[in-house]
Amino acid sequence: MKYLDCVEVIAEKEEYAKQGVHKGMQGVIWLEESIDGTWDVFFDLWGEHAPIGDIAIKKEDLKLIPKMDAEINERIKAEFDK
Repeated sequence: MKYLDCVEVIAEKEEYAKQGVHKGMQGVIWLEESIDGTWDVFFDLWGEHAPIGDIAIKKEDLKLIPKMDAEINERIKAEFDK
């Protein structure tokens, strides 16, 4: 993985959920290098909603995807906000 690669979270973990990130959400690698086996990933939402922000995600909990879709993040967030 490298800076600005699009990724998807493939694991549901409490440490991510506490920051509003859940399995299936998509983001963008936000730093040039990984730090201690994690990548800083920026998660955005659809439309005028404030972004979730950037959090450290373990490399093994990510998969590369061709393109990010913030609408997916919005749908997943809505499910967890119920």
